[in-house]
Amino acid sequence: MEKQTKDRIEHLINSSPIFVFMKGTKLMPQCGFSNNVVQILNSLGMTYDTFDVLSDFEIRGGIKEYSDWPTIPQVYVKGEFIGGSDILIEMYNSGELREKLEIALAS
Repeated sequence: MEKQTKDRIEHLINSSPIFVFMKGTKLMPQCGFSNNVVQILNSLGMTYDTFDVLSDFEIRGGIKEYSDWPTIPQVYVKGEFIGGSDILIEMYNSGELREKLEIALAS
């Protein structure tokens, strides 16, 4: 990955305590998996920022390499990669996600 792309990704991740790389926007998700993440974060009342990977091919490919995770969406909390849609659903259903987010945002 080019250094410029990596720097852009790191800047995005660090621009918000909760950051989501997704297809579409939080107001208009462009795939079901991205919509799942948006619905979960909204139901928890979390404030978060997003980046539409469909708008930038370098970021779309680069984020997969950066995280070593092959799919979109990708959720970062305080700079740490948490997972994608399936992982967030599991964490949400177990109550682990709310706890993790509240602890991360309180620190």
